[in-house]
Amino acid sequence: MPFLIAGLSALHLVFLHEKGSTNPLGETHHISKIPFHPYFSWKDIVGFLVVGSLFVGVGFFYPFILGDPENFNEARSIVTTVHIQPE
Repeated sequence: MPFLIAGLSALHLVFLHEKGSTNPLGETHHISKIPFHPYFSWKDIVGFLVVGSLFVGVGFFYPFILGDPENFNEARSIVTTVHIQPE
């Protein structure tokens, strides 16, 4: 399924690049269209860089920020943890 979605997305980009996109008014003149490559490609690259830098920043500087605080307790073999209870 992911390969199908990726393939359809690539096909969509190819058709969008060749045919172009119209505005909401339905105007089809090539003068009023924005070229695909410089504008949308630059916008996508900047978006990937921003999201990637956020992931790298969280991964390197705050790796345990999304973890459970219970994982940092010292293990004691005699005592059962609070969140494990018999039914």
